[in-house]
Amino acid sequence: MKLMALYLPQFHSFPENDAWWGKGYTEWTAVKRARPLFPGHIQPKEPLDGHYYDLDKEGKETLMKQAELANRYGIYGFTFYQYYFTGKKLMEKPLETLLKTPEIPLRYNICWANETWTRAWYDRKEEVLIKQEYGGEKEWEEHFSCLLPFFKDPRYIKADGKPMLLIYRTFDIAVLPEMREYFERRLKEEGFPGLYLVGGKTAWQEEERTGLVDAWYVFEPGRTLKHHLSGSRRLSYNISVAGNTLLNRFRKEKRLERKIPIEWIYKSIEQRTYEENEFPGIIAEWDNTPRRGYKGLVYTGAEPGRFETALRALAEKVEGRKNDFVFLNAWNEWGEGAAIEPDKRWKDAYLKAVSRVAEGPAAAAGLQEP
Repeated sequence: MKLMALYLPQFHSFPENDAWWGKGYTEWTAVKRARPLFPGHIQPKEPLDGHYYDLDKEGKETLMKQAELANRYGIYGFTFYQYYFTGKKLMEKPLETLLKTPEIPLRYNICWANETWTRAWYDRKEEVLIKQEYGGEKEWEEHFSCLLPFFKDPRYIKADGKPMLLIYRTFDIAVLPEMREYFERRLKEEGFPGLYLVGGKTAWQEEERTGLVDAWYVFEPGRTLKHHLSGSRRLSYNISVAGNTLLNRFRKEKRLERKIPIEWIYKSIEQRTYEENEFPGIIAEWDNTPRRGYKGLVYTGAEPGRFETALRALAEKVEGRKNDFVFLNAWNEWGEGAAIEPDKRWKDAYLKAVSRVAEGPAAAAGLQEP
């Protein structure tokens, strides 16, 4: 199993976030202001040793430490989110730091998070912050030129020599057939055999066009919550949410409206069958109340032992495949409670679970030279 951890770069301030969310806003801003919303709800969550790192001011040092941790515990590589809007880059500094620092021993690839940004965290989806558009060949060339230096990096993950690019919402891109053809042509001009395109299987609508992607990555827990819960569990969840939402209309002190046992997610991903070109997904924990408050969603009952059992099941499912990837959400999505890097509560227990599934130090040793 090649376990890929999704990586969020929003741990440094930049002008757009300052304007949209307040001066100096980073992921840590939401994490620090989180509060418990029900008995036993552990918030705020804290990184181990209180290290609220800054990926601008201490980017090189932080990425080096994170790479060393990933290698030590058997994580194959990181999938960095890229936020690119027709020529405009946001949160690009961590990736650029990685590219400029070849001594960081980290395999990686890029996931283009191609969503329009809105104030959805505050239930104001209609308020657009920056719109995602796709343009034509001029715009595709600008994006390709941005990606090419990473594709050429020896650490960048490739399949059959083809750079592996993930796209979160392929169904949003009406011109994807033409865009892919353009990228393929340009890659061949640069000496690559082509593009290995991986689309997202998420909570959102399905990609109905065929032949556009080479593989799929499963984005959990949204995929299971939206598409793979049993009818009885979905009904139970919906009734609970409706009841809590109604009661909150009359409560002065609001309570969390959405809770679901993480066992439901684990059982589903353990029992499902995955196609050869479908890369399973998994989470360790999930709690997005730092971003959404009482409108958030908490998966209860998460702990390292149960995570290890589920991860082992996925490792067995992909065993023997040519491309045996599994995608973990996430390395450091702290605002959604989806972080596997060490924290104050569990320390490195989740990483130790990964290491045991990956057969410990022997497996990790092979990652020192990507």
